Amino acid sequence: MKTNLGAPVFALFLTPAVMAAQPPAYSDTFIGYRYSSHFSDAGKKKDVAKHIAQLTHVSSYSLGQQFANLDVFKSDHNDPEKDSSSGATEIYLTYRNQLQYGRVFDKPLAFGPVKDVALTMGFDWNTKNNAFESRKKMVVVGPTLKFALPAGFLDLSLYYAREWNHCGLDSCDLPGNHSRMLFDPFYQLNLTWGVPFTVANVPMKFQGFYSYNTEKGDDYRNNATADEQLMRASLMLDGGQLVGARRNVFWVGPGYEYWRNKFGNRTGDGIDVDALSINLEWHL
Repeated sequence: MKTNLGAPVFALFLTPAVMAAQPPAYSDTFIGYRYSSHFSDAGKKKDVAKHIAQLTHVSSYSLGQQFANLDVFKSDHNDPEKDSSSGATEIYLTYRNQLQYGRVFDKPLAFGPVKDVALTMGFDWNTKNNAFESRKKMVVVGPTLKFALPAGFLDLSLYYAREWNHCGLDSCDLPGNHSRMLFDPFYQLNLTWGVPFTVANVPMKFQGFYSYNTEKGDDYRNNATADEQLMRASLMLDGGQLVGARRNVFWVGPGYEYWRNKFGNRTGDGIDVDALSINLEWHL
Protein backbone atom coordinates (compact mmCIF):
# COMPACT_ATOMS: atom_id res chain seq x y z
CA MET A 1 0.00 0.00 0.00
CA LYS A 2 1.09 3.57 -0.52
CA THR A 3 0.73 6.11 2.23
CA ASN A 4 3.06 8.27 4.25
CA LEU A 5 3.40 9.90 7.60
CA GLY A 6 2.96 13.60 7.87
CA ALA A 7 5.91 15.76 7.71
CA PRO A 8 7.14 17.25 11.00
CA VAL A 9 4.74 19.74 12.52
CA PHE A 10 5.52 23.42 12.34
CA ALA A 11 7.61 23.73 15.50
CA LEU A 12 10.40 21.63 14.02
CA PHE A 13 11.49 24.45 11.73
CA LEU A 14 11.69 27.34 14.20
CA THR A 15 15.04 29.09 14.43
CA PRO A 16 16.80 29.04 17.84
CA ALA A 17 15.85 32.67 18.44
CA VAL A 18 12.17 31.79 18.09
CA MET A 19 12.50 28.53 20.01
CA ALA A 20 14.15 30.23 22.97
CA ALA A 21 11.33 32.73 23.52
CA GLN A 22 8.24 32.93 21.35
CA PRO A 23 7.06 36.55 20.93
CA PRO A 24 3.41 37.46 20.31
CA ALA A 25 4.02 37.30 16.55
CA TYR A 26 6.73 35.66 14.47
CA SER A 27 7.33 34.28 11.01
CA ASP A 28 10.03 32.11 9.46
CA THR A 29 10.40 30.85 5.89
CA PHE A 30 13.22 28.71 4.56
CA ILE A 31 14.37 26.75 1.54
CA GLY A 32 15.82 23.36 2.40
CA TYR A 33 17.67 20.52 0.74
CA ARG A 34 18.56 17.01 1.87
CA TYR A 35 20.12 14.02 0.17
CA SER A 36 20.75 10.36 0.91
CA SER A 37 21.62 7.35 -1.20
CA HIS A 38 20.11 4.95 1.33
CA PHE A 39 16.38 5.57 1.13
CA SER A 40 14.10 2.71 0.15
CA ASP A 41 10.49 2.24 -0.93
CA ALA A 42 8.09 -0.66 -0.62
CA GLY A 43 8.79 -3.28 -3.29
CA LYS A 44 12.30 -2.00 -4.05
CA LYS A 45 15.16 -4.48 -3.53
CA LYS A 46 17.86 -1.80 -3.89
CA ASP A 47 18.41 1.43 -1.99
CA VAL A 48 17.13 4.59 -3.68
CA ALA A 49 19.07 7.85 -3.83
CA LYS A 50 16.85 10.93 -3.49
CA HIS A 51 17.40 14.66 -3.82
CA ILE A 52 14.76 16.51 -1.79
CA ALA A 53 14.00 20.22 -2.20
CA GLN A 54 11.91 21.83 0.49
CA LEU A 55 9.97 25.07 1.03
CA THR A 56 8.71 25.68 4.56
CA HIS A 57 6.79 28.46 6.29
CA VAL A 58 5.84 28.77 9.96
CA SER A 59 4.14 31.73 11.62
CA SER A 60 1.97 32.71 14.53
CA TYR A 61 -1.32 34.55 14.47
CA SER A 62 -3.81 35.78 17.05
CA LEU A 63 -5.22 32.32 17.86
CA GLY A 64 -2.19 30.09 17.43
CA GLN A 65 0.35 28.92 14.88
CA GLN A 66 0.37 27.55 11.34
CA PHE A 67 2.83 25.52 9.31
CA ALA A 68 3.10 24.68 5.61
CA ASN A 69 5.74 22.48 4.00
CA LEU A 70 6.28 21.44 0.38
CA ASP A 71 8.76 18.65 -0.39
CA VAL A 72 9.79 17.70 -3.94
CA PHE A 73 11.55 14.31 -4.14
CA LYS A 74 13.65 13.26 -7.15
CA SER A 75 14.62 9.58 -7.13
CA ASP A 76 17.36 7.82 -9.04
CA HIS A 77 16.79 4.99 -11.55
CA ASN A 78 16.09 2.47 -8.77
CA ASP A 79 12.71 4.20 -8.31
CA PRO A 80 11.75 5.01 -11.92
CA GLU A 81 8.89 6.92 -13.45
CA LYS A 82 6.07 4.82 -14.84
CA ASP A 83 7.08 3.39 -18.25
CA SER A 84 10.50 5.05 -18.03
CA SER A 85 14.01 4.46 -16.73
CA SER A 86 14.32 8.00 -15.35
CA GLY A 87 13.91 8.59 -11.66
CA ALA A 88 10.42 9.32 -10.34
CA THR A 89 9.29 12.67 -8.95
CA GLU A 90 7.08 13.04 -5.89
CA ILE A 91 5.41 16.17 -4.51
CA TYR A 92 4.29 16.15 -0.88
CA LEU A 93 2.39 19.01 0.78
CA THR A 94 1.67 19.27 4.51
CA TYR A 95 -0.37 21.89 6.38
CA ARG A 96 -1.05 22.13 10.11
CA ASN A 97 -2.96 24.78 12.07
CA GLN A 98 -2.71 24.93 15.83
CA LEU A 99 -5.33 26.70 17.98
CA GLN A 100 -3.60 27.37 21.30
CA TYR A 101 -5.67 27.60 24.45
CA GLY A 102 -3.48 30.41 25.79
CA ARG A 103 -3.98 32.55 22.70
CA VAL A 104 -7.72 31.89 22.44
CA PHE A 105 -8.51 32.52 26.12
CA ASP A 106 -5.57 34.83 27.00
CA LYS A 107 -4.31 32.38 29.63
CA PRO A 108 -2.36 29.17 28.95
CA LEU A 109 -3.83 25.86 30.09
CA ALA A 110 -0.75 24.82 32.07
CA PHE A 111 -0.30 21.83 34.38
CA GLY A 112 2.76 19.93 35.54
CA PRO A 113 5.41 20.07 32.79
CA VAL A 114 2.83 21.24 30.20
CA LYS A 115 2.88 24.97 29.46
CA ASP A 116 -0.16 25.03 27.14
CA VAL A 117 -2.62 22.86 25.20
CA ALA A 118 -3.69 23.23 21.57
CA LEU A 119 -6.07 21.75 19.03
CA THR A 120 -4.21 20.83 15.83
CA MET A 121 -5.92 20.37 12.47
CA GLY A 122 -4.43 19.82 9.05
CA PHE A 123 -4.00 17.79 5.90
CA ASP A 124 -1.39 15.98 3.77
CA TRP A 125 -1.51 15.72 -0.03
CA ASN A 126 0.86 14.00 -2.43
CA THR A 127 1.32 12.79 -5.98
CA LYS A 128 4.04 10.60 -7.50
CA ASN A 129 4.65 9.56 -11.11
CA ASN A 130 6.02 6.04 -10.54
CA ALA A 131 4.09 2.84 -11.35
CA PHE A 132 2.18 3.02 -8.06
CA GLU A 133 0.84 6.52 -8.88
CA SER A 134 0.17 7.55 -5.30
CA ARG A 135 -2.48 10.26 -4.88
CA LYS A 136 -2.67 10.62 -1.14
CA LYS A 137 -5.11 12.83 0.72
CA MET A 138 -5.12 12.72 4.53
CA VAL A 139 -6.81 14.83 7.19
CA VAL A 140 -5.85 14.93 10.87
CA VAL A 141 -7.26 16.51 14.02
CA GLY A 142 -6.38 16.14 17.66
CA PRO A 143 -4.94 17.64 20.86
CA THR A 144 -1.36 18.81 21.32
CA LEU A 145 0.49 19.14 24.62
CA LYS A 146 3.20 21.80 24.58
CA PHE A 147 5.87 21.09 27.17
CA ALA A 148 7.94 23.71 28.98
CA LEU A 149 11.70 23.54 28.36
CA PRO A 150 14.47 25.91 29.46
CA ALA A 151 15.05 26.54 25.74
CA GLY A 152 13.41 25.13 22.66
CA PHE A 153 10.21 23.12 22.43
CA LEU A 154 8.70 19.68 22.87
CA ASP A 155 5.20 18.98 21.48
CA LEU A 156 3.22 15.77 21.80
CA SER A 157 0.10 15.30 19.63
CA LEU A 158 -2.49 12.57 19.23
CA TYR A 159 -4.32 12.79 15.90
CA TYR A 160 -7.44 11.10 14.56
CA ALA A 161 -6.71 10.53 10.86
CA ARG A 162 -8.40 9.42 7.62
CA GLU A 163 -6.57 8.69 4.38
CA TRP A 164 -7.65 8.38 0.75
CA ASN A 165 -5.16 7.01 -1.79
CA HIS A 166 -4.71 5.37 -5.20
CA CYS A 167 -2.85 2.32 -6.54
CA GLY A 168 -1.88 2.26 -10.22
CA LEU A 169 -0.40 -1.25 -10.26
CA ASP A 170 -2.09 -3.82 -12.50
CA SER A 171 -2.61 -6.10 -9.49
CA CYS A 172 -4.81 -3.48 -7.85
CA ASP A 173 -7.29 -3.74 -10.75
CA LEU A 174 -7.79 -7.48 -10.36
CA PRO A 175 -11.25 -8.63 -9.20
CA GLY A 176 -11.65 -8.13 -5.47
CA ASN A 177 -8.78 -5.65 -5.23
CA HIS A 178 -8.98 -1.85 -5.13
CA SER A 179 -7.29 0.89 -7.13
CA ARG A 180 -8.85 3.58 -4.94
CA MET A 181 -8.99 3.30 -1.17
CA LEU A 182 -10.53 5.01 1.81
CA PHE A 183 -8.64 3.45 4.67
CA ASP A 184 -10.13 2.81 8.10
CA PRO A 185 -9.75 5.61 10.66
CA PHE A 186 -6.49 5.41 12.57
CA TYR A 187 -4.52 7.28 15.22
CA GLN A 188 -1.18 9.02 14.86
CA LEU A 189 1.02 9.79 17.85
CA ASN A 190 3.41 12.60 16.92
CA LEU A 191 6.33 13.89 18.98
CA THR A 192 8.36 16.90 17.78
CA TRP A 193 11.31 18.65 19.37
CA GLY A 194 13.82 21.40 18.76
CA VAL A 195 16.59 22.21 21.22
CA PRO A 196 19.05 25.07 20.60
CA PHE A 197 22.50 25.07 22.17
CA THR A 198 25.94 26.55 21.63
CA VAL A 199 29.33 24.93 21.07
CA ALA A 200 32.38 27.22 21.04
CA ASN A 201 30.08 30.24 20.52
CA VAL A 202 28.53 28.64 17.42
CA PRO A 203 24.73 28.14 17.57
CA MET A 204 23.48 24.62 16.94
CA LYS A 205 20.11 22.87 17.17
CA PHE A 206 18.94 19.30 17.54
CA GLN A 207 15.55 18.89 15.90
CA GLY A 208 13.30 16.10 14.80
CA PHE A 209 10.03 14.22 15.01
CA TYR A 210 8.75 10.75 15.72
CA SER A 211 5.38 9.48 14.46
CA TYR A 212 3.56 6.26 15.21
CA ASN A 213 0.55 5.25 13.08
CA THR A 214 -1.82 2.54 14.19
CA GLU A 215 -3.15 -0.02 11.70
CA LYS A 216 -5.69 1.33 9.20
CA GLY A 217 -7.60 -1.71 7.99
CA ASP A 218 -6.94 -3.64 4.77
CA ASP A 219 -4.89 -2.39 1.84
CA TYR A 220 -5.51 -2.45 -1.92
CA ARG A 221 -5.05 -6.25 -2.09
CA ASN A 222 -7.11 -6.90 1.06
CA ASN A 223 -4.03 -7.53 3.21
CA ALA A 224 -4.11 -6.24 6.78
CA THR A 225 -1.98 -3.14 7.28
CA ALA A 226 0.65 -2.87 9.99
CA ASP A 227 1.37 -0.14 12.50
CA GLU A 228 4.03 2.22 11.20
CA GLN A 229 6.89 4.19 12.75
CA LEU A 230 8.84 7.11 11.28
CA MET A 231 11.55 9.24 12.88
CA ARG A 232 13.59 12.00 11.26
CA ALA A 233 16.20 13.89 13.24
CA SER A 234 19.00 16.31 12.37
CA LEU A 235 21.86 18.05 14.17
CA MET A 236 22.26 21.45 12.55
CA LEU A 237 25.04 24.03 12.80
CA ASP A 238 24.77 27.74 12.01
CA GLY A 239 27.20 27.66 9.10
CA GLY A 240 26.61 31.30 8.23
CA GLN A 241 27.83 32.58 11.56
CA LEU A 242 30.74 30.16 11.46
CA VAL A 243 32.14 32.00 8.41
CA GLY A 244 31.29 35.46 9.70
CA ALA A 245 27.92 35.95 8.00
CA ARG A 246 24.56 36.69 9.64
CA ARG A 247 23.12 34.35 12.23
CA ASN A 248 20.06 32.15 11.64
CA VAL A 249 20.37 32.21 7.85
CA PHE A 250 22.34 29.18 6.62
CA TRP A 251 22.24 25.90 8.54
CA VAL A 252 23.96 22.62 7.69
CA GLY A 253 24.21 19.23 9.37
CA PRO A 254 23.67 15.48 9.27
CA GLY A 255 20.25 13.84 9.45
CA TYR A 256 18.91 10.37 10.08
CA GLU A 257 15.68 8.69 8.98
CA TYR A 258 14.28 5.63 10.72
CA TRP A 259 11.17 4.04 9.15
CA ARG A 260 9.53 0.73 9.97
CA ASN A 261 6.65 -0.90 8.07
CA LYS A 262 6.83 1.89 5.50
CA PHE A 263 3.45 2.69 3.93
CA GLY A 264 1.86 0.26 6.44
CA ASN A 265 3.26 -2.87 4.77
CA ARG A 266 3.76 -5.92 6.98
CA THR A 267 6.16 -7.81 4.69
CA GLY A 268 8.21 -7.25 1.57
CA ASP A 269 11.30 -5.44 0.31
CA GLY A 270 12.01 -1.82 1.13
CA ILE A 271 9.66 -1.41 4.09
CA ASP A 272 12.40 -0.63 6.65
CA VAL A 273 14.64 2.41 6.24
CA ASP A 274 17.84 3.51 7.98
CA ALA A 275 19.22 6.47 6.04
CA LEU A 276 21.87 9.03 6.93
CA SER A 277 21.48 12.31 5.03
CA ILE A 278 23.03 15.73 4.56
CA ASN A 279 20.63 18.59 5.41
CA LEU A 280 20.73 22.27 4.43
CA GLU A 281 18.45 25.18 5.37
CA TRP A 282 18.48 28.73 3.96
CA HIS A 283 16.24 31.02 6.02
CA LEU A 284 14.85 33.97 4.07
